[in-house]
Amino acid sequence: MALILRNAHVIDPACGLDGVLDVRIAGERIERVGERLEGGDSDDQLDLTGCCLVPGLVDMHVHLREPGYEHKEDIESGTRAAAVGGFTAVCSMPNTDPVSDSASVIEFVLSRARAAGHCRVHPCGAMTKGERGEILSEMGDMVAHGAVAFTDDGRGVQSAGMMRRVMDYGKMFGKVFMSHCQDEDLVGDGQVNEGVASTKLGLLGWPAAGEELQIARDIRLAELTGARLHIQHVSTARGVELVRAAKARGIPVTCEATVHHLFLTEDDLDGTYDTNLKVNPPLRTAADAAALVEGLVDKTIDAIVTDHAPHAAWEKAREFELAPFGMTGLESSLALVISKLVRPGTISYARMVELMSIRPREILGVDSISITAGSPADVTVFDPNLTWTLGRDGYQSKAENCGFAGTELTGRAVDVFVSGRPTLADGAIC
Repeated sequence: MALILRNAHVIDPACGLDGVLDVRIAGERIERVGERLEGGDSDDQLDLTGCCLVPGLVDMHVHLREPGYEHKEDIESGTRAAAVGGFTAVCSMPNTDPVSDSASVIEFVLSRARAAGHCRVHPCGAMTKGERGEILSEMGDMVAHGAVAFTDDGRGVQSAGMMRRVMDYGKMFGKVFMSHCQDEDLVGDGQVNEGVASTKLGLLGWPAAGEELQIARDIRLAELTGARLHIQHVSTARGVELVRAAKARGIPVTCEATVHHLFLTEDDLDGTYDTNLKVNPPLRTAADAAALVEGLVDKTIDAIVTDHAPHAAWEKAREFELAPFGMTGLESSLALVISKLVRPGTISYARMVELMSIRPREILGVDSISITAGSPADVTVFDPNLTWTLGRDGYQSKAENCGFAGTELTGRAVDVFVSGRPTLADGAIC
């Protein structure tokens, strides 16, 4: 039995599609794409008039928290939130307990995803043992068991010499190194962006240079070693410019921006000390956010991510200095991008697909997905005109620490398929 998705606006810049078409799914793959496809008596049919159909979305920066922090999130709840947000795959970060620095933890994550996941999970391995920046992790073993990339996300490798050893050794496995750029000596106990926010709120400042110095360092190390480098959650105008200049010199570097760094700034922090707005790196200036948007438009920035960082309510309910960094984002990301970038005309739907589907897969080196015959049927369908209020009906994630709660958004995933299997149907988890 096959399924025909009818009358959807199909958008896939990788194969030049941008029009109303039918898509026939047979088993785990797309069988045909075309206008008014003929169906058999046994075929199921789904009318998607008014909806957009794109290659399945990927979030390449997600904290699923399992193993070790299941009170915040687990693989089942995190991937459920991803499916509701329109994602067919996520890349999980390794700062779990135990840290994902060995094949056994990678195998655990993959086995849990197969048993309980609502989307694909591509696990990322740590660069160093325990993310302590002292000893190389078991990279080769992790690659053999399914790791797609390496990062010490949450901290970053502090020693330049150690980072060089990571790149020199690990590049033989052909994976990308994703760098959390944070000079801990310079950042110290910083809480918010150094400048207006830190002065106004009386909190320790986090200078932009604390991020930019390591971006510059790691770009130079990538040039030295020939390793592929990906800068995580770039948040400053200078950081974007460093990546832009590196690309112009032919250095193999890519970067990502989060939805909260794109659409929130330090000006959103006020006397309420909303800990949901405490993120790492911190919310920057309006000029920085504008530079990020410019980077999306001119293709300096390669991917939009969430850095989905769930925390228990009691953890975020503490004083600002004691609350953990991070906010959730899987359920709001697509709608925010549509509402704040596509509908105003800043980027096209085709560019959105590049940023949230095509380029993340290319950077991670996982199988490409396209709306063509023979491709795995990983498909995201969204209604671009559906208006809703974020958080009004609760969340699929265990956590509710979303900095955009209460925002009225336009656009929402309605149907999601992973290998032809529905994980979201008419907005409800399957």
